[in-house]
Parts: sequence; structure tokens; C-alpha cells
Amino acid sequence: MKIGIIASIAHRTPPRDYAAWEQIAASLTNGFVARGHNVTLFASANSETSAWLHATAPAGYAEDKQADPRVSEALHHAAAFERAGEFDVLANHSDFMPLSYSRLVSTPVVTTIHGFSSKQVVPVYRAYDDIGRYVSISNADRHPDLHYAATIHYGIDTNLFTFVPDAGEYLLFLGRVNPDTGAHLAIEVAKKAGLPLIIAGVTQDKAYFRESVAPHVDGVAVSYLGPVAPAARDALLGGARALLHLISFAEPFGLSVIEALATGTPVIATPVGAMPELLRNGETGFLVVDAAAAVTAVGRIDELDRQVCRDEAVNRFGVDRMVDEYLALFERILGAKAPRHPGSIQSVGSTSLFSHPSNGPSDLLAGMTY
Repeated sequence: MKIGIIASIAHRTPPRDYAAWEQIAASLTNGFVARGHNVTLFASANSETSAWLHATAPAGYAEDKQADPRVSEALHHAAAFERAGEFDVLANHSDFMPLSYSRLVSTPVVTTIHGFSSKQVVPVYRAYDDIGRYVSISNADRHPDLHYAATIHYGIDTNLFTFVPDAGEYLLFLGRVNPDTGAHLAIEVAKKAGLPLIIAGVTQDKAYFRESVAPHVDGVAVSYLGPVAPAARDALLGGARALLHLISFAEPFGLSVIEALATGTPVIATPVGAMPELLRNGETGFLVVDAAAAVTAVGRIDELDRQVCRDEAVNRFGVDRMVDEYLALFERILGAKAPRHPGSIQSVGSTSLFSHPSNGPSDLLAGMTY
């Protein structure tokens, strides 16, 4: 099967820090290649992939302050759809904008909705609902106005996470720091439970951090590390007694939750959004209604078996399961038709960056044919 994957152009693929969309696009790309499919990844030129790489920007616009996001997205999406005839399916992981091209090509476009950034974007999804072939990342995130081809939970390479059989002596908050993700509640719970708290993640709301988080940061009872790279993320998750995920919004998924389970660390979370789909209350964590209940849950953490948490991550949230489910969906959409463009030879546009499959960024090969 020939598959074109449209990653987000905000960051490189995979991301250096935390960016779920790009991480999932990278995992799917490499998984499809490993199964013998011919895959082209549309992403920034500094991306790393085992697939063919087609890039129209040297870096993601969130990493290149000189870049205009609108220009970056326009060139990025246009490049993918100009080559649509080469593929049996286009897998869109770049939000709603590529849908505006989808009626112009005959290639099926499968769009993964990684959550709705606002209610203002829903009309776009509604306008292309008849051909959208939407994938939700949880049942909780399905919009009632839309039709879905499948729900496919995120998957991770559990081999990249170290199982730690013994509980640590600190609590962990890992995620974007803003009022909705509950860092202030994590601080309250940790103090009442008598355990140190480590906070790691990008600060999205500086005023909130200044008023509700920073006054408690002393490097002992509460520490703030900022964003952390994958290796540090693994160590932090595995060393924690529990991950505190006391969110106050309907989170579409929660990648850090299954990453914690992969290290054996249980999760204490509020039962909103996808949390009831991800956690088995009393087995891989606790679902709590408020901070007081979370404090009680911390005291019960030793009742949970960390091996059960690890097994849950491997069996339910492994990357192979996710790759298999996407391939099964593509096959169902395509039916029994043979690949339509075997041996296709196309010219690469002079404004694009393109590379052969590699583990490094692409080179500028304007006008090259392959």
C-alpha cells in the first residue's frame, strides 16, 4: 500500500519535547514502513523518519520564529495534495485545514481528529463529514454532529519506557501548565499527602504559573523542571509514586497517562474526558472527584500492582496495536482494490525539500526525480 502521511508542521516529527500529534504521526509512519508499506511523510525537513520525507519548510513554525504559520501550512498541505494521485490513502494528522483540499482529489483522506482546538473549527469538520473518514482518539471526544470511521486510541512504543517495579517517594505532574490541567491541585494534594511534588512541562499560562504555582516552588516540597526530553520523561515517570492528572476539562486522550502506566506508575485522575476509557479504577489508578479524594487515593497507592499497570500499557496501548488498527481501517476503506499506482515516478517541485528514507533530516534536492 502507498500511504502519504500529513504530519503537523508546527514541530518536527517526531518532536524533541512533548507534542502528541507529531509523536503519533511518527510512530504510525515508522510502523507502516516496518510492515513493508511504501510511505511518504510530509513534515519539516529536520524530521527523522524511516519513510520517504517530503518537506516544504526547514523546521516547524513553532520552532522557527521567522516562519508565518499560515504560509507554512499552505505550502505543506498543498505539497501533499499535489502528490495525492501517487497514494492509495492520505492520512491527515494536521487538523482541519487539509479537509479543504479533499474534494479536489480522488485519493481517500483519513483524518485523525486529535481533539478540537475550539468550537469554531467544528463547522469545517461538519462541511466535509460526508467524505471525511474521521478517526477519533477516544470515544469521549466524538462530536455528536460528525460521523466516524473508527476510534483508535493512541499507542506508544512501550520498549522506550523502563518498568520500575517499586513505587517512588514523590508525586509527579507532567503536562502543559495551565489552569485546566490542575498543577495547583497537584500541589495541594502533594502537600496534604506529605510527599514532594515534581512538576514538568511547558508553561502555557504565565500568569497562572506566577500566581498559582511559582509561590510554592522551593526545590524541596515542590520542584519545577520545565519541559523534559524523552529520556528524562521516562526516568521521571518511572520514579514517581503516582502521576497526578487532576484535569478540569474533557481531555481527548492523555498521552502521559499511558506513558506512566508503561513504567508501572499508576495514575490518579479526575473522571472527565477520556480518563474513564484509559484507567481501570482501583487497578491501574484511581478516578477521583476532588482534591480530598485524591489525597485518600495517594494513601492507597500501595494497593495497586505496578506490573498490572505495565501489562495494561503493553496490551492495550502498544504502538503495534495502533498501527494494526489504522492499517485495517485503510484496507476497509480501499476494499479489495490493488494499489493503484505501482512504480509511480513523479517529479519533486522546485520549492520542496525531499529525501530518501533515512534517519536524519532531508537535503535540498530541488527538481530531483525518483
